[in-house]
Amino acid sequence: MDLYLPIANLSVNALVIIALGAGVGLLSGMFGVGGGFLTTPLLIVYGIPPTVAAASAASQVTGASVSGVYAHWQRNGVDLKMGGVLVAGGIIGSFIGAYIFRLLQASGQIDTVIAIIYVLMLGWIGSVMAREALNAIIAARR
Repeated sequence: MDLYLPIANLSVNALVIIALGAGVGLLSGMFGVGGGFLTTPLLIVYGIPPTVAAASAASQVTGASVSGVYAHWQRNGVDLKMGGVLVAGGIIGSFIGAYIFRLLQASGQIDTVIAIIYVLMLGWIGSVMAREALNAIIAARR
């Protein structure tokens, strides 16, 4: 079942996109993350242009975030003060990011920059997590 994506100007298998969203949603629910850092690189690997992948992942992040807040709200686990500050910072960061996005898009470098940033960011996150895991293993053996 093909799905035509007019902005990306390509057709994709809708079931693959649904499975990707479901998998990232599952991980988002388990680990409490928005999922954008997973969705965007997975879409890029699937062949979606980086600019379209980065922008489209925001819709998945919104859904996962709203449902996550609702679930944690029911358990009285949402700190509204901290959430408000994070939202304010997120709004400011989004405007700055959109401005930089437009500058890079005008220079024709946006796809390359997004791909490089994701490789660096995921590599850094992976190395930090591996270091923490190794430290926990070493501490448990002592």
